[in-house]
Amino acid sequence: MTENTANTKLAIVAGLTMIGIYAVQFVAARFSLRDHLTVTDMAALRFAGAGAVFLPIVWRSGFARMKALGWRRALALAVLAGLPYPLIINWGLTYAPAVHGAALCPASIVFFSFALSLLQERASHQRAVGVATIIVGLLLFIGPARGGSHEILLGDLLFLGSGLMFSAYATLVRQWRINAVTATATVVLLSCAPLPFLTLFAPSGLHAASGAEIVSQVVIQGLLAGAAAMFLYTYIVGQLGSQAASLFMPCVPIATVVVGMTVLGETPSTIQFVAIAIMAAGMGFSAMARPAARAV
Repeated sequence: MTENTANTKLAIVAGLTMIGIYAVQFVAARFSLRDHLTVTDMAALRFAGAGAVFLPIVWRSGFARMKALGWRRALALAVLAGLPYPLIINWGLTYAPAVHGAALCPASIVFFSFALSLLQERASHQRAVGVATIIVGLLLFIGPARGGSHEILLGDLLFLGSGLMFSAYATLVRQWRINAVTATATVVLLSCAPLPFLTLFAPSGLHAASGAEIVSQVVIQGLLAGAAAMFLYTYIVGQLGSQAASLFMPCVPIATVVVGMTVLGETPSTIQFVAIAIMAAGMGFSAMARPAARAV
């Protein structure tokens, strides 16, 4: 087995693990946001948990890599994938069901990653068709929301915005050749800096939540989604590129539908089930495409 083949297989395993984490994250966030916790609570718990993971790692290895990255690049990554990112997603989850976030965030990441990659390389015809298929599924999915509640539509637009942010983050990580640990640690630690002010001045429902709920959200949003999943995605970007890495994302709504129906009782409509199947088909078709020639 060649090193490239081994790295590709590890990237695929990382992608499947990431899918499971994100599915649980969306459902768990929606569960707590419906009852006790606020948008800022969820963001604070996310980065408190993730910071507990990465601070010892950075402390042991030193801050040299983060310093070498430079403040401008570090802040750019933190703005795109740090504290504002979960705030926008969780804000969207206060308006729209978990499966909407799980469908629209990944699908928009695929689309925007594809669009941004065109600045550096040509897209193969097969990958272009696959992404177009995903977009058809995306539009079909949000169709019912356009004719329904304005709040759901607002939530959907927030999810799309978060997809653009994360796609830009992945593109910069690839362009600047930043390794997964450095990129993730930089985003997490810079996002921890404003947490004391967020805790003091932002609305909070932590007092109404049980200790078990708070601990579970620290684990799910912080350790898993904030640290592990972000590291895994950054690793996949480094191995396969941002465009290929984004193709794992349409699997997230499929997993989230199963978990969401069981835990939240949120069942998509028949049209939305069809839309999810179309997005998954587009992902598979794109994943089988060979890399196109790099643009001159």
